[in-house]
Amino acid sequence: MDEDWRNGGFGLYLHWPFCQAKCPYCDFNSHVSREIDQSAWVRAYLKEIERVAADTSGRVLRSIFFGGGTPSLMAPDTVAAVIEAARAHWPFANDIEITLEANPGSVEAGRFAGFGDAGVNRVSLGVQALNDDDLRRLGRIHSAAEARAAFNIARSCFDRVSFDLIYARQGQTLDAWRSELSEALEMAVDHLSLYQLTIEPGTAFGDRYKAGKLRGLPDDDLSADMYFATQEICARHGLPAYEVSNHARPGSESRHNLIYWRYGDYLGIGPGAHGRVTLDNVRYATETPRNPAAWLQAVEHGAAESVRTCLDPQDQASEYLMMGIRLSEGLDIDRFEKIAGYPLPADKIAYLRDLGMIALSDNRLTVTDQGRPILNAIIRELLAG
Repeated sequence: MDEDWRNGGFGLYLHWPFCQAKCPYCDFNSHVSREIDQSAWVRAYLKEIERVAADTSGRVLRSIFFGGGTPSLMAPDTVAAVIEAARAHWPFANDIEITLEANPGSVEAGRFAGFGDAGVNRVSLGVQALNDDDLRRLGRIHSAAEARAAFNIARSCFDRVSFDLIYARQGQTLDAWRSELSEALEMAVDHLSLYQLTIEPGTAFGDRYKAGKLRGLPDDDLSADMYFATQEICARHGLPAYEVSNHARPGSESRHNLIYWRYGDYLGIGPGAHGRVTLDNVRYATETPRNPAAWLQAVEHGAAESVRTCLDPQDQASEYLMMGIRLSEGLDIDRFEKIAGYPLPADKIAYLRDLGMIALSDNRLTVTDQGRPILNAIIRELLAG
C-alpha cells in the first residue's frame, strides 16, 4: 500500500472562515465578524504552510483551494502571499489549479483582477438561485442580477469559472427548475455544482423544519424527478455528471475535488480544516480547531493541528469506497483490495449487479444511473459485506 495517495495526487486546502452573513441552510464553519486583521491571518497561514511543508517537501502540488466562508473577502495580497509561500515550499504541477470561492455580493472587477494577478486561475461562485424570491428565502444577500454580473466579471478575468445552484427549494416546481437550469447552462459555463437542498441539524433551516415552519419543500418523488431532469439536461448541454453533484465539460472537472474523490492526500489549513496525509507509509486524518480565534492562538503556540488520527487499513478502504464510488469513473477494485487487505464482497456485488444498481468493467465498479439516487444504500451494502 506504499504511496497509495499518488493515485489521487496532492493538494492544499485553505479555509477562510468569514462571511458577510450566515445563510440559514449552511452548516459550514463560517462566522460573521465586523473587523478582520488580515495581517494576523497572513502570518498564521504562512506559519502553518511552513509547518505542514516540513513533512511533505518534494511532493508536487496539483491544486490549491481557498474555501470558506467567503474567501473573496480576503485581500488579494493575502491570497498572493499564500500562493507564493506554497510555491516556495513545494514544486507546482505545470497545470496547477488554484481555485477561490466567491459570493456574488463580494465581487467587483478590481478585486477579481487582483486575485488573478495573485495566481488564482479558477473561481467558484456561490450563485445558488437565479431568481430573487428564492435567493431571499435562502438568506442570500445578492440579487439574481448581481449573480449574472459577477459571472460575467469572473469570465473576463479567469479561464475557468464554476458556480453552484441549489434545487428542491421551497415551492419550486419541476418546470421552474428545468427552466432555471437551462438558463444557467446558456451562460457559457464549463462547470456546475448542483446540490439538492438538505436540511442540516443545527442550522436555522434545521430549527425551522423541526418546528414545522419550513413549508413548501418538495416530496421525495418530486426531488427525484428534479435529480433525473438535472442529469438529462446537463448531459444534453455537454456537461455530464462526473460526480454525484458535479457536472463539467470534459477537461473542466475540478482537479482539487478529484483529489478528494480519488483518495489522494491533501493538507487542511485554517479553522476547522480537515486533511488526509500519508507520512512514512502511515495515513493520517487531521483536524484543526473550528473557532477562528482559537485557531489563531493555536498557531501561535505551534499546535494548530488539534487531531491527528492514524487510519487503519479498514478505515482507509471504507473512505476510498465512499469517495471513489461517487465518481462516474467509479473505483478500482484492485486498489480497494490492496488498501483493505481483503476483496470487496462478491455476493454483495453480484446482488447489486443483478438489481442493475452497479456495473463492472475493466476491473472498475461504477454505480448506474438507476443506482445513483440510492448511493448511500449501495455503500452500506458493500461495507456491510
